[in-house]
Amino acid sequence: MAEEHGGDSDRSRAGSESSATAESGTNAADGNDSEGADERTPDVPEEVVSEAERLTRLADEAAKGAAAEAYRERREELVTDHDYTARVREEDDTLILYPDEWVDDGTVQFDRIEDTDRAVEVSLSGPDQSAEWEAVEARNEAIIEAVEEAYGPAHAANVRAFADFMGNHYLKSVADATADEREEFLTEYYPRNVWPSAEQESIVAESVDVVADVADDVPGT
Repeated sequence: MAEEHGGDSDRSRAGSESSATAESGTNAADGNDSEGADERTPDVPEEVVSEAERLTRLADEAAKGAAAEAYRERREELVTDHDYTARVREEDDTLILYPDEWVDDGTVQFDRIEDTDRAVEVSLSGPDQSAEWEAVEARNEAIIEAVEEAYGPAHAANVRAFADFMGNHYLKSVADATADEREEFLTEYYPRNVWPSAEQESIVAESVDVVADVADDVPGT
């Protein structure tokens, strides 16, 4: 296995027969590309894929013992919440997330694969972005603390969600967000992925704006 933290490393959906046959030795599926199939992918959020990748890399670094097992268990709990199963294909060091209905008693049943695009593949052989992610997270945490001190917990909670979006999707500090990235957060990510209080939701645009008010005074941002 192997480990890293959240960035968008060299990842792709297992949408080709060649990737599936690397494990099975046979054709995985006909690869239905119907409109209905397109609408249902991905079934697992990108941030979950990133966290599963991070946990897999941490387990590899721990090598064996209680720590490695704890990382793998956390990964399984994470993907199971989205009805997926995680596997590592050792021959090319790739993390694969399969829908649960493809798996029977721990073994992938390739005759059950109706749409290979529903699986996700993440190469674990590329550069480990965990150090960069942790640096970004540290900067974001400092900004969140400054926002909470200056503007209160509701704004801080919104900036925490903004930090999750920027760190997981762009590997950037909230202070470095472009206008397009701020708009994407407000109009797409926030409504779909955040469960705010009524107060938080009413002030989220202002919360994004106050980042600039505190960032200049936060060291390293």
